[in-house]
Amino acid sequence: HVQLVESGGASVQAGGSLRLSCAASGPAYSRASMAWFRQAPGKERGGVAAIYRHGDFTYYGDSVRGRFTIAQDNAKTTAYLQMTSLKPEDSAMYFCAAGQTCGNWWKASEFGYWGQGTQVTVSS
Repeated sequence: HVQLVESGGASVQAGGSLRLSCAASGPAYSRASMAWFRQAPGKERGGVAAIYRHGDFTYYGDSVRGRFTIAQDNAKTTAYLQMTSLKPEDSAMYFCAAGQTCGNWWKASEFGYWGQGTQVTVSS
């Protein structure tokens, strides 16, 4: 059974940076892929970034490519989302997700395990 716990959300000014962390436990094969999603009020949950096979493959949404970086620690137990040049439109609840595959990484249905979320608020 995979458990995911996010941390690092905060309120920041536009142009600032944050690093989100996702502590993962449970069978490694069940979390071969890990991803970050975000959901703003009234909007669908959408994929932000994903990492597969512990860094062999990384994926990013168009709106964050070049500003956000997804990574894992050497122990493969924590996934990170480094966010720079933050914009007000990045404000959302950010969720960590884990699964076995990554073919449709931008879809929430690709992942079977989810954390509770951490709030990011970017003010202009």
